[in-house]
Amino acid sequence: MRKILITNDDGIDSDGIRRLAETAVKFGEVWVVAPCRQHSAMSHSATFWTPIDVWPVDFPVEGVHAFATSGTPSDCVCVALNAVLPFRPDNVFCGINEGYNIASSIQYSGTCGAAFEASNQGCHTIAFSEYHEGTHEVTGKYIEEITSVLIDKPLGTNEIWNINFPGCTLEECRGVKYDCSVSQDQFFTGGYKVVKKDGDKVTYMIDYVPEWNAAEGTDLRAVIDNYVAVGKVKNYS
Repeated sequence: MRKILITNDDGIDSDGIRRLAETAVKFGEVWVVAPCRQHSAMSHSATFWTPIDVWPVDFPVEGVHAFATSGTPSDCVCVALNAVLPFRPDNVFCGINEGYNIASSIQYSGTCGAAFEASNQGCHTIAFSEYHEGTHEVTGKYIEEITSVLIDKPLGTNEIWNINFPGCTLEECRGVKYDCSVSQDQFFTGGYKVVKKDGDKVTYMIDYVPEWNAAEGTDLRAVIDNYVAVGKVKNYS
């Protein structure tokens, strides 16, 4: 039986990881090793100088073996592959992330950081993300179909499959676009706003807004046009 490892960056209690596990169990035996809390925008951050705690948890999908950790998403992959799992998984699934991982946002993503760690260790890896607002109808409609297409589809060294589901309704969705390239266009613009001043101490809060204008054939263009975006991403680090 195929064996699948799942992790994410939104935490083991997130709705996205539950829905991904519900899809994954249709393809094989599923093990979840995920952060105990939110770790978005952690990129490929790893823990080297302090211990990592790992403990079993009850998971809301029957038959899934699940563990929470005190580590980052990348840590979860490392500790799963080298300590927790009693086997080498056939696939690693990361997500479903709450928010797109496309264009420049990929470099910040804890979901993609975990996926790159898995690919670096020779695992066939798929990252799943969806728009943080709107409906999950498109994800529910297409996730099993796309997974079946990609689960055995070859990848090059340090490559991952990257899927992004738009937040539109099924009626608005125009289908799936495969072979999307990573957009080089700007994904967010803005900076920081002052939220508090205390003498010489100033507290800032990030104040970015979407800047969605992208070239044809890219991941960003696809989701703007209400397509599911599917493509390869290579980690050069």
